Amino acid sequence: MKFLILGAGAVGCYVGARLAASGQLVALVGRSRVLEPLALSGLTVTDLDGFSAQLAPDALRLSLDFSSAWQSLAALGGSEPTVVLLCVKGAATVTAAQEIAACCPAGTPVVSLQNGVDNVARITAAAPTLQALAGMVPYNLVMPSSTQVHRATTGSLHLVRNSLTEQMAPLWSAAGLPTVLVNDMRAVQWGKLLLNLNNPVNALSDLPLREELLNRDYRRVLSALQTEALAALDRAGITPAQVASAPPRLLPHLLKLPNWLFTRLAARMLRMDPSARSSMWDDVQLGRTTEIDDLCGAVTRLAAQHGGAAPLNAAMGQLMAAHRRGQRLSGPNLRQALQL
Repeated sequence: MKFLILGAGAVGCYVGARLAASGQLVALVGRSRVLEPLALSGLTVTDLDGFSAQLAPDALRLSLDFSSAWQSLAALGGSEPTVVLLCVKGAATVTAAQEIAACCPAGTPVVSLQNGVDNVARITAAAPTLQALAGMVPYNLVMPSSTQVHRATTGSLHLVRNSLTEQMAPLWSAAGLPTVLVNDMRAVQWGKLLLNLNNPVNALSDLPLREELLNRDYRRVLSALQTEALAALDRAGITPAQVASAPPRLLPHLLKLPNWLFTRLAARMLRMDPSARSSMWDDVQLGRTTEIDDLCGAVTRLAAQHGGAAPLNAAMGQLMAAHRRGQRLSGPNLRQALQL
């Protein structure tokens, strides 16, 4: 099986590097600022559990252009399918889907490894000839340098179950990417989105994730955002799947506990590299558009669709829209801004 990864950020580089390290054929398409260092020095992939592998520059097929990468893999021949792994930000999904459809034959599988709940629908609407498949990446990934990608937390990848993913899952698991197949990916995606509501909190805190989560004021903000999201899910008749160590409906209560009790009950949640930060924090540092609309925006839209409202998530979206690199809101100040 061949894998063409569109969007060589932390997710794309980690998944691609683990697959390539296990002997799978992988091509990476991304921006020059990411690919140029890899072309010179290769890519080191590491994880929280002690895994480390060094990939030489020629171990990954690197390209700035999707069409060229697709043609390069096609020229290798063989009967195995080429699977596109879509790892771009949600705002770039439509453009990426159209680019893929312009190069690839009908029925080409495209696996969305993106945050949010709307990307498979976006792919299908923009490029109906493609076979859009839902995936979920549970862990935090960071790039400590331009030539290293590191998994900083734990978890298993999730993919929607079908005949193709039943072939892929064993390959991914053997590559050090434990993969779970599920029938209801919507529930899994909403379960992950509840956790991702911490991304803007982390970005506004300007702190490493573990340090932020050890601050009760920030946790109370996250708890309030999740409580509002759970109310919207109830109105929509959606039961989120458990993708963390605690069930979704217990998370808001766990987060509000005093530190002495939270640290005991949430030990698994706090198992992460001390340097780990959210992808939204990374986006702010690089001046990129954040995924706030795919997270808090999705909650406000779901609530509105079912006759409700999500004012805290809407307010968080406004705070992130005004946020700039170098700014920091303390826990008490963030609670005050949200009137909590």
